[in-house]
Amino acid sequence: MLDNLSIAPRRGAAVLFAALGLALAPLTPAAAAVVEHTLDNGLKVLVKRDARAPIVTSQVWYKVGSSYEHGGVTGVSHLLEHMMFKGTENLEPGEFSRIIAENGGDENAFTGRDYTAYFQTMAADRLPVSFELEAERMRRLALPEDEFLKELEVVKEERRLRTDDDPESLTYEQFNAAAYEASPYRIPIIGWASDLESMQVEDLRRWYRQWYAPNNATLVVVGDVEPEAVLALAEAHFGPLAPEPITAPKPRVEPPQRGEKRLRVQAPAKEPYLLIGYKTPALGHAEAPWEPYALEMLSSVLDGGTSARLSRELVRGERIAASAGASYSAFSRLPGMLLLDGTPAKGRDVQALEQALLAQVERLRREPVAADELARIRSQLIADKVYEKDSVFYQAMQLGQLETVGLGWELVDDYVEQLSAVTPAQIQAVARKYLVPEARTVAVLEPQPLDGDAPQTAMARAGQSRGQTDAQ
Repeated sequence: MLDNLSIAPRRGAAVLFAALGLALAPLTPAAAAVVEHTLDNGLKVLVKRDARAPIVTSQVWYKVGSSYEHGGVTGVSHLLEHMMFKGTENLEPGEFSRIIAENGGDENAFTGRDYTAYFQTMAADRLPVSFELEAERMRRLALPEDEFLKELEVVKEERRLRTDDDPESLTYEQFNAAAYEASPYRIPIIGWASDLESMQVEDLRRWYRQWYAPNNATLVVVGDVEPEAVLALAEAHFGPLAPEPITAPKPRVEPPQRGEKRLRVQAPAKEPYLLIGYKTPALGHAEAPWEPYALEMLSSVLDGGTSARLSRELVRGERIAASAGASYSAFSRLPGMLLLDGTPAKGRDVQALEQALLAQVERLRREPVAADELARIRSQLIADKVYEKDSVFYQAMQLGQLETVGLGWELVDDYVEQLSAVTPAQIQAVARKYLVPEARTVAVLEPQPLDGDAPQTAMARAGQSRGQTDAQ
Protein backbone atom coordinates (compact mmCIF):
# COMPACT_ATOMS: atom_id res chain seq x y z
CA MET A 1 0.00 0.00 0.00
CA LEU A 2 2.95 2.21 0.15
CA ASP A 3 3.80 2.73 -3.44
CA ASN A 4 4.94 6.01 -5.05
CA LEU A 5 6.19 7.71 -1.93
CA SER A 6 8.86 10.34 -1.54
CA ILE A 7 10.49 9.69 1.82
CA ALA A 8 12.51 12.17 3.86
CA PRO A 9 14.98 10.59 6.31
CA ARG A 10 17.08 11.96 9.19
CA ARG A 11 14.51 14.26 10.66
CA GLY A 12 13.24 15.01 14.10
CA ALA A 13 11.45 17.41 16.40
CA ALA A 14 10.04 18.14 19.83
CA VAL A 15 9.47 20.70 22.56
CA LEU A 16 8.92 20.83 26.30
CA PHE A 17 5.33 20.25 27.37
CA ALA A 18 2.85 20.48 30.23
CA ALA A 19 0.47 17.57 30.68
CA LEU A 20 -3.08 18.86 30.51
CA GLY A 21 -6.33 17.08 31.34
CA LEU A 22 -9.41 18.39 29.53
CA ALA A 23 -13.05 17.44 29.63
CA LEU A 24 -14.06 16.16 26.20
CA ALA A 25 -17.32 15.15 24.64
CA PRO A 26 -18.06 11.43 25.08
CA LEU A 27 -15.74 9.30 23.01
CA THR A 28 -17.07 7.20 20.14
CA PRO A 29 -15.28 3.86 20.13
CA ALA A 30 -15.54 1.92 16.90
CA ALA A 31 -14.57 -1.50 15.67
CA ALA A 32 -11.09 -2.92 16.26
CA ALA A 33 -10.52 -0.73 19.33
CA VAL A 34 -10.05 2.40 17.22
CA VAL A 35 -11.39 5.54 18.88
CA GLU A 36 -12.36 8.41 16.59
CA HIS A 37 -12.89 12.02 17.66
CA THR A 38 -13.03 15.28 15.70
CA LEU A 39 -11.94 18.51 17.35
CA ASP A 40 -13.98 21.67 16.92
CA ASN A 41 -11.42 22.97 14.40
CA GLY A 42 -11.94 19.94 12.16
CA LEU A 43 -8.88 17.85 13.05
CA LYS A 44 -9.81 14.17 13.02
CA VAL A 45 -8.03 12.08 15.67
CA LEU A 46 -7.78 8.27 15.50
CA VAL A 47 -6.37 6.38 18.48
CA LYS A 48 -5.71 2.65 18.79
CA ARG A 49 -4.32 1.10 21.93
CA ASP A 50 -1.65 -1.59 21.47
CA ALA A 51 0.11 -2.27 24.74
CA ARG A 52 2.47 -5.03 23.60
CA ALA A 53 5.44 -2.66 23.89
CA PRO A 54 5.83 0.68 25.73
CA ILE A 55 6.09 2.69 22.50
CA VAL A 56 3.80 4.88 20.44
CA THR A 57 3.68 6.00 16.80
CA SER A 58 2.14 9.39 16.11
CA GLN A 59 1.38 10.42 12.52
CA VAL A 60 -0.13 13.56 11.00
CA TRP A 61 -1.62 13.03 7.52
CA TYR A 62 -2.47 16.00 5.28
CA LYS A 63 -4.85 15.60 2.36
CA VAL A 64 -2.46 16.94 -0.25
CA GLY A 65 0.13 15.38 -2.54
CA SER A 66 1.32 15.51 -6.11
CA SER A 67 -2.15 14.69 -7.50
CA TYR A 68 -3.37 18.02 -6.09
CA GLU A 69 -0.74 19.95 -8.05
CA HIS A 70 -0.93 21.64 -11.44
CA GLY A 71 1.48 22.81 -14.09
CA GLY A 72 3.98 25.37 -12.86
CA VAL A 73 4.16 24.12 -9.27
CA THR A 74 4.71 20.37 -9.64
CA GLY A 75 6.91 19.12 -6.82
CA VAL A 76 5.67 21.78 -4.39
CA SER A 77 4.16 19.23 -1.96
CA HIS A 78 7.43 17.30 -1.72
CA LEU A 79 9.53 20.45 -1.39
CA LEU A 80 7.23 21.76 1.35
CA GLU A 81 7.73 18.47 3.18
CA HIS A 82 11.46 19.26 3.26
CA MET A 83 10.81 22.73 4.58
CA MET A 84 8.66 21.47 7.45
CA PHE A 85 11.95 20.64 9.19
CA LYS A 86 13.56 24.03 8.50
CA GLY A 87 12.16 26.11 11.30
CA THR A 88 8.95 27.60 12.69
CA GLU A 89 8.10 30.78 14.55
CA ASN A 90 9.51 29.20 17.73
CA LEU A 91 11.96 26.58 16.43
CA GLU A 92 15.25 27.09 14.62
CA PRO A 93 16.09 25.01 11.52
CA GLY A 94 17.05 21.51 12.65
CA GLU A 95 15.72 22.00 16.19
CA PHE A 96 12.69 19.79 15.53
CA SER A 97 14.91 16.80 14.74
CA ARG A 98 17.29 17.54 17.59
CA ILE A 99 14.53 17.52 20.21
CA ILE A 100 13.05 14.27 18.92
CA ALA A 101 16.49 12.63 19.02
CA GLU A 102 17.12 13.93 22.55
CA ASN A 103 13.87 12.27 23.60
CA GLY A 104 14.96 8.94 22.11
CA GLY A 105 12.60 9.07 19.15
CA ASP A 106 12.77 8.36 15.44
CA GLU A 107 10.96 10.55 12.93
CA ASN A 108 10.47 10.88 9.22
CA ALA A 109 8.07 12.11 6.56
CA PHE A 110 6.85 11.12 3.12
CA THR A 111 4.97 12.59 0.20
CA GLY A 112 2.73 10.53 -2.06
CA ARG A 113 0.28 11.19 -4.83
CA ASP A 114 -2.63 11.64 -2.43
CA TYR A 115 -1.10 12.70 0.88
CA THR A 116 1.83 14.10 2.83
CA ALA A 117 2.51 12.58 6.25
CA TYR A 118 4.84 13.20 9.19
CA PHE A 119 5.54 10.72 11.99
CA GLN A 120 7.45 10.02 15.16
CA THR A 121 7.96 6.76 17.05
CA MET A 122 9.06 7.11 20.65
CA ALA A 123 8.52 5.90 24.20
CA ALA A 124 4.84 6.20 25.05
CA ASP A 125 5.43 8.80 27.77
CA ARG A 126 7.09 11.10 25.19
CA LEU A 127 3.91 11.56 23.14
CA PRO A 128 3.36 15.14 24.39
CA VAL A 129 6.70 16.07 22.83
CA SER A 130 5.51 14.88 19.43
CA PHE A 131 2.17 16.67 19.73
CA GLU A 132 3.67 20.00 20.74
CA LEU A 133 6.10 19.96 17.83
CA GLU A 134 3.55 18.89 15.21
CA ALA A 135 1.07 21.50 16.38
CA GLU A 136 3.78 24.14 16.15
CA ARG A 137 4.56 23.44 12.51
CA MET A 138 0.96 22.81 11.44
CA ARG A 139 0.20 26.54 11.47
CA ARG A 140 3.44 28.38 12.33
CA LEU A 141 5.98 27.31 9.73
CA ALA A 142 8.64 29.96 9.05
CA LEU A 143 9.62 29.19 5.42
CA PRO A 144 12.70 31.47 5.35
CA GLU A 145 13.92 32.16 1.83
CA ASP A 146 17.56 31.29 2.54
CA GLU A 147 16.58 27.83 3.79
CA PHE A 148 14.21 27.43 0.84
CA LEU A 149 16.97 28.16 -1.68
CA LYS A 150 19.28 25.60 -0.06
CA GLU A 151 16.58 22.93 0.10
CA LEU A 152 15.53 23.58 -3.48
CA GLU A 153 19.03 22.65 -4.62
CA VAL A 154 18.84 19.47 -2.53
CA VAL A 155 15.61 18.47 -4.30
CA LYS A 156 17.04 19.27 -7.74
CA GLU A 157 20.00 17.03 -7.01
CA GLU A 158 17.67 14.34 -5.71
CA ARG A 159 15.78 14.44 -8.97
CA ARG A 160 18.99 14.17 -10.99
CA LEU A 161 20.25 11.20 -8.99
CA ARG A 162 17.05 9.24 -8.61
CA THR A 163 15.16 9.98 -11.77
CA ASP A 164 17.29 11.49 -14.53
CA ASP A 165 20.26 9.20 -13.85
CA ASP A 166 18.23 6.11 -12.89
CA PRO A 167 16.98 4.57 -16.16
CA GLU A 168 14.17 2.52 -14.59
CA SER A 169 12.85 5.49 -12.62
CA LEU A 170 13.09 7.64 -15.74
CA THR A 171 11.14 5.02 -17.71
CA TYR A 172 8.47 4.90 -14.98
CA GLU A 173 8.11 8.68 -15.05
CA GLN A 174 7.78 8.77 -18.83
CA PHE A 175 5.38 5.82 -18.69
CA ASN A 176 3.00 7.65 -16.32
CA ALA A 177 3.11 10.81 -18.43
CA ALA A 178 2.12 8.79 -21.51
CA ALA A 179 -0.41 6.46 -19.90
CA TYR A 180 -2.48 9.17 -18.20
CA GLU A 181 -4.02 11.95 -20.26
CA ALA A 182 -6.03 13.95 -17.72
CA SER A 183 -5.44 12.22 -14.39
CA PRO A 184 -3.04 14.11 -12.11
CA TYR A 185 -1.34 10.77 -11.46
CA ARG A 186 0.73 11.68 -14.51
CA ILE A 187 2.57 14.24 -12.33
CA PRO A 188 5.84 12.96 -10.79
CA ILE A 189 5.93 13.31 -7.01
CA ILE A 190 9.30 15.04 -7.14
CA GLY A 191 8.04 17.44 -9.82
CA TRP A 192 9.14 18.26 -13.34
CA ALA A 193 12.63 19.71 -13.61
CA SER A 194 11.40 22.90 -15.30
CA ASP A 195 8.94 23.57 -12.48
CA LEU A 196 11.64 23.09 -9.87
CA GLU A 197 13.82 25.58 -11.75
CA SER A 198 11.12 28.24 -11.54
CA MET A 199 9.87 27.46 -8.01
CA GLN A 200 9.65 30.44 -5.64
CA VAL A 201 9.31 30.47 -1.87
CA GLU A 202 5.96 32.23 -2.26
CA ASP A 203 4.68 29.13 -4.09
CA LEU A 204 5.35 27.12 -0.93
CA ARG A 205 3.80 29.78 1.30
CA ARG A 206 0.56 29.69 -0.70
CA TRP A 207 0.54 25.89 -0.72
CA TYR A 208 1.13 25.78 3.03
CA ARG A 209 -1.64 28.28 3.78
CA GLN A 210 -4.03 26.43 1.48
CA TRP A 211 -3.59 22.86 2.70
CA TYR A 212 -1.81 22.73 6.06
CA ALA A 213 -4.68 23.21 8.46
CA PRO A 214 -6.29 21.06 11.15
CA ASN A 215 -9.48 20.61 9.10
CA ASN A 216 -7.40 19.09 6.27
CA ALA A 217 -5.48 16.66 8.49
CA THR A 218 -5.84 13.42 10.40
CA LEU A 219 -3.85 12.66 13.55
CA VAL A 220 -3.27 8.92 14.07
CA VAL A 221 -1.84 7.47 17.29
CA VAL A 222 -1.18 3.76 17.84
CA GLY A 223 0.66 2.29 20.80
CA ASP A 224 0.72 1.87 24.56
CA VAL A 225 -1.63 4.76 25.31
CA GLU A 226 -5.04 5.45 26.82
CA PRO A 227 -7.38 6.95 24.18
CA GLU A 228 -8.96 9.42 26.62
CA ALA A 229 -5.56 10.80 27.60
CA VAL A 230 -4.47 11.07 23.95
CA LEU A 231 -7.58 13.00 22.99
CA ALA A 232 -7.14 15.36 25.94
CA LEU A 233 -3.56 15.95 24.83
CA ALA A 234 -4.68 16.53 21.23
CA GLU A 235 -7.26 19.05 22.41
CA ALA A 236 -4.60 20.89 24.39
CA HIS A 237 -2.04 21.15 21.59
CA PHE A 238 -4.05 21.11 18.36
CA GLY A 239 -7.40 22.46 19.58
CA PRO A 240 -6.35 26.15 19.59
CA LEU A 241 -5.21 26.03 15.92
CA ALA A 242 -7.44 27.90 13.48
CA PRO A 243 -9.03 26.03 10.57
CA GLU A 244 -8.67 27.15 6.96
CA PRO A 245 -11.28 27.28 4.19
CA ILE A 246 -10.52 24.19 2.10
CA THR A 247 -11.62 23.98 -1.51
CA ALA A 248 -11.50 20.44 -2.84
CA PRO A 249 -9.56 20.04 -6.09
CA LYS A 250 -11.64 19.98 -9.24
CA PRO A 251 -12.18 16.53 -10.75
CA ARG A 252 -9.61 15.59 -13.37
CA VAL A 253 -11.20 12.41 -14.64
CA GLU A 254 -9.15 10.16 -16.89
CA PRO A 255 -11.03 9.56 -20.17
CA PRO A 256 -11.42 6.02 -21.49
CA GLN A 257 -8.32 4.83 -23.30
CA ARG A 258 -9.04 4.08 -26.95
CA GLY A 259 -6.16 1.84 -27.87
CA GLU A 260 -2.79 0.54 -26.78
CA LYS A 261 -0.09 3.11 -26.14
CA ARG A 262 3.58 2.29 -26.65
CA LEU A 263 6.70 4.31 -25.95
CA ARG A 264 10.42 3.84 -26.10
CA VAL A 265 12.74 5.45 -23.59
CA GLN A 266 16.35 5.76 -24.65
CA ALA A 267 18.76 6.33 -21.78
CA PRO A 268 22.21 5.18 -20.68
CA ALA A 269 21.68 1.80 -19.04
CA LYS A 270 23.21 -1.65 -18.70
CA GLU A 271 20.02 -3.64 -19.37
CA PRO A 272 16.66 -3.19 -21.07
CA TYR A 273 13.57 -2.82 -18.94
CA LEU A 274 9.90 -3.46 -19.70
CA LEU A 275 6.86 -1.87 -18.04
CA ILE A 276 3.24 -2.73 -18.88
CA GLY A 277 0.22 -1.08 -17.29
CA TYR A 278 -3.53 -1.64 -17.50
CA LYS A 279 -6.02 1.04 -16.39
CA THR A 280 -7.93 -0.36 -13.42
CA PRO A 281 -10.35 1.01 -10.82
CA ALA A 282 -9.58 1.61 -7.16
CA LEU A 283 -11.95 1.10 -4.26
CA GLY A 284 -14.75 3.59 -4.52
CA HIS A 285 -14.50 3.75 -8.32
CA ALA A 286 -15.25 0.16 -9.37
CA GLU A 287 -18.60 -0.87 -10.84
CA ALA A 288 -18.75 -3.75 -8.36
CA PRO A 289 -17.21 -3.39 -4.88
CA TRP A 290 -15.49 -6.80 -5.08
CA GLU A 291 -13.50 -5.95 -8.22
CA PRO A 292 -10.53 -4.19 -6.52
CA TYR A 293 -10.13 -7.13 -4.14
CA ALA A 294 -10.16 -9.51 -7.09
CA LEU A 295 -7.46 -7.39 -8.75
CA GLU A 296 -5.41 -7.58 -5.54
CA MET A 297 -5.66 -11.37 -5.64
CA LEU A 298 -4.88 -11.45 -9.36
CA SER A 299 -1.70 -9.45 -8.73
CA SER A 300 -0.73 -11.88 -5.98
CA VAL A 301 -1.31 -14.90 -8.23
CA LEU A 302 1.29 -13.39 -10.55
CA ASP A 303 3.68 -12.03 -7.93
CA GLY A 304 2.76 -13.21 -4.45
CA GLY A 305 6.11 -14.65 -3.46
CA THR A 306 8.58 -17.17 -4.85
CA SER A 307 5.83 -19.72 -5.56
CA ALA A 308 3.77 -17.26 -7.62
CA ARG A 309 3.59 -17.60 -11.39
CA LEU A 310 6.05 -14.97 -12.58
CA SER A 311 8.87 -16.12 -10.35
CA ARG A 312 8.13 -19.81 -10.73
CA GLU A 313 7.56 -19.88 -14.49
CA LEU A 314 9.37 -16.94 -16.08
CA VAL A 315 12.39 -16.53 -13.80
CA ARG A 316 13.18 -20.05 -12.55
CA GLY A 317 11.26 -22.10 -15.11
CA GLU A 318 11.62 -20.77 -18.65
CA ARG A 319 14.39 -18.37 -17.59
CA ILE A 320 13.04 -15.64 -19.83
CA ALA A 321 13.29 -13.02 -17.08
CA ALA A 322 16.07 -12.07 -14.72
CA SER A 323 13.31 -10.41 -12.71
CA ALA A 324 9.56 -9.99 -13.16
CA GLY A 325 6.86 -8.49 -10.99
CA ALA A 326 3.27 -7.33 -10.73
CA SER A 327 1.67 -4.70 -8.51
CA TYR A 328 -1.71 -3.15 -7.86
CA SER A 329 -3.16 -1.02 -5.07
CA ALA A 330 -6.86 -0.71 -4.35
CA PHE A 331 -6.23 2.13 -1.90
CA SER A 332 -5.90 5.36 -3.86
CA ARG A 333 -7.92 8.53 -4.25
CA LEU A 334 -8.22 8.09 -8.02
CA PRO A 335 -8.18 5.07 -10.34
CA GLY A 336 -4.72 3.77 -11.16
CA MET A 337 -3.13 0.83 -12.94
CA LEU A 338 -2.16 -2.78 -12.53
CA LEU A 339 1.52 -2.95 -13.45
CA LEU A 340 3.75 -5.71 -14.81
CA ASP A 341 7.46 -5.18 -15.21
CA GLY A 342 10.68 -7.06 -15.72
CA THR A 343 14.19 -7.35 -17.05
CA PRO A 344 15.09 -10.04 -19.62
CA ALA A 345 17.40 -12.86 -18.62
CA LYS A 346 20.86 -12.95 -20.16
CA GLY A 347 20.57 -14.02 -23.77
CA ARG A 348 16.84 -13.19 -23.98
CA ASP A 349 15.41 -9.99 -25.43
CA VAL A 350 12.71 -7.64 -24.19
CA GLN A 351 10.29 -8.78 -26.92
CA ALA A 352 10.39 -12.35 -25.60
CA LEU A 353 9.78 -11.06 -22.09
CA GLU A 354 6.79 -9.02 -23.24
CA GLN A 355 5.29 -12.02 -25.01
CA ALA A 356 5.75 -14.13 -21.88
CA LEU A 357 4.10 -11.54 -19.62
CA LEU A 358 1.19 -11.08 -22.01
CA ALA A 359 0.80 -14.87 -22.18
CA GLN A 360 0.42 -14.87 -18.39
CA VAL A 361 -2.29 -12.24 -18.70
CA GLU A 362 -4.06 -14.22 -21.40
CA ARG A 363 -3.94 -17.33 -19.24
CA LEU A 364 -5.76 -15.46 -16.46
CA ARG A 365 -8.37 -14.35 -18.96
CA ARG A 366 -8.76 -17.81 -20.45
CA GLU A 367 -8.94 -20.09 -17.41
CA PRO A 368 -9.84 -19.71 -13.73
CA VAL A 369 -7.09 -20.00 -11.15
CA ALA A 370 -7.04 -23.51 -9.69
CA ALA A 371 -8.56 -23.79 -6.23
CA ASP A 372 -5.39 -25.14 -4.60
CA GLU A 373 -3.22 -22.43 -6.16
CA LEU A 374 -5.60 -19.72 -5.03
CA ALA A 375 -5.75 -21.18 -1.53
CA ARG A 376 -1.96 -21.09 -1.28
CA ILE A 377 -1.70 -17.53 -2.60
CA ARG A 378 -4.57 -16.35 -0.42
CA SER A 379 -3.02 -17.85 2.70
CA GLN A 380 0.28 -16.09 2.03
CA LEU A 381 -1.34 -12.74 1.26
CA ILE A 382 -3.59 -12.82 4.30
CA ALA A 383 -0.69 -13.92 6.51
CA ASP A 384 1.31 -10.94 5.30
CA LYS A 385 -1.56 -8.59 6.14
CA VAL A 386 -1.94 -10.11 9.60
CA TYR A 387 1.79 -9.94 10.32
CA GLU A 388 1.77 -6.25 9.38
CA LYS A 389 -0.37 -5.66 12.46
CA ASP A 390 2.60 -6.59 14.66
CA SER A 391 3.94 -3.12 13.87
CA VAL A 392 2.32 -0.12 15.55
CA PHE A 393 3.79 2.00 12.78
CA TYR A 394 2.12 -0.01 10.02
CA GLN A 395 -1.18 -0.12 11.89
CA ALA A 396 -1.11 3.67 11.96
CA MET A 397 -0.11 3.78 8.29
CA GLN A 398 -3.16 1.74 7.31
CA LEU A 399 -5.53 3.94 9.28
CA GLY A 400 -4.00 7.18 8.02
CA GLN A 401 -3.84 6.18 4.37
CA LEU A 402 -7.40 4.88 4.18
CA GLU A 403 -8.79 7.92 5.95
CA THR A 404 -6.80 10.40 3.88
CA VAL A 405 -7.72 8.99 0.45
CA GLY A 406 -11.39 9.13 1.41
CA LEU A 407 -12.10 5.43 1.91
CA GLY A 408 -12.47 5.57 5.69
CA TRP A 409 -10.30 3.88 8.29
CA GLU A 410 -13.02 1.30 9.03
CA LEU A 411 -11.98 -0.54 5.87
CA VAL A 412 -9.00 -1.92 7.80
CA ASP A 413 -11.31 -4.35 9.53
CA ASP A 414 -12.91 -5.58 6.30
CA TYR A 415 -9.83 -6.01 4.15
CA VAL A 416 -8.81 -9.56 5.06
CA GLU A 417 -12.42 -10.72 5.01
CA GLN A 418 -12.93 -9.27 1.53
CA LEU A 419 -9.76 -10.94 0.23
CA SER A 420 -10.88 -14.23 1.70
CA ALA A 421 -14.13 -14.04 -0.25
CA VAL A 422 -12.56 -13.61 -3.72
CA THR A 423 -13.33 -16.52 -6.05
CA PRO A 424 -11.49 -17.87 -9.12
CA ALA A 425 -14.43 -16.71 -11.25
CA GLN A 426 -14.06 -13.16 -9.97
CA ILE A 427 -10.33 -13.12 -10.75
CA GLN A 428 -11.07 -14.32 -14.27
CA ALA A 429 -13.84 -11.72 -14.60
CA VAL A 430 -11.61 -8.73 -13.74
CA ALA A 431 -8.87 -10.11 -16.02
CA ARG A 432 -11.32 -10.24 -18.91
CA LYS A 433 -12.78 -6.84 -18.12
CA TYR A 434 -9.69 -4.75 -17.36
CA LEU A 435 -6.62 -6.54 -18.75
CA VAL A 436 -7.44 -5.72 -22.34
CA PRO A 437 -5.16 -4.33 -25.09
CA GLU A 438 -7.09 -1.08 -25.49
CA ALA A 439 -6.44 -0.21 -21.82
CA ARG A 440 -2.75 -1.11 -22.00
CA THR A 441 0.36 1.06 -22.05
CA VAL A 442 3.77 -0.47 -22.79
CA ALA A 443 7.12 1.22 -22.14
CA VAL A 444 10.48 -0.21 -23.17
CA LEU A 445 13.79 1.09 -21.94
CA GLU A 446 16.30 0.84 -24.77
CA PRO A 447 19.79 0.95 -23.23
CA GLN A 448 22.20 3.50 -24.63
CA PRO A 449 25.97 3.44 -24.12
CA LEU A 450 27.03 4.38 -20.63
CA ASP A 451 29.07 7.55 -20.31
CA GLY A 452 31.89 6.19 -18.24
CA ASP A 453 30.72 5.19 -14.78
CA ALA A 454 28.54 8.20 -14.05
CA PRO A 455 25.08 6.68 -14.53
CA GLN A 456 26.04 3.52 -12.64
CA THR A 457 27.40 5.60 -9.77
CA ALA A 458 24.23 7.67 -9.63
CA MET A 459 22.08 4.55 -9.60
CA ALA A 460 24.11 3.05 -6.81
CA ARG A 461 23.76 6.23 -4.78
CA ALA A 462 20.04 6.36 -5.42
CA GLY A 463 19.32 3.05 -3.74
CA GLN A 464 15.59 3.28 -4.41
CA SER A 465 13.13 1.52 -6.68
CA ARG A 466 10.99 3.30 -9.23
CA GLY A 467 8.76 6.07 -8.01
CA GLN A 468 10.49 6.51 -4.65
CA THR A 469 12.93 9.23 -3.69
CA ASP A 470 14.51 10.41 -0.50
CA ALA A 471 13.87 13.99 0.42
CA GLN A 472 17.21 14.62 2.07
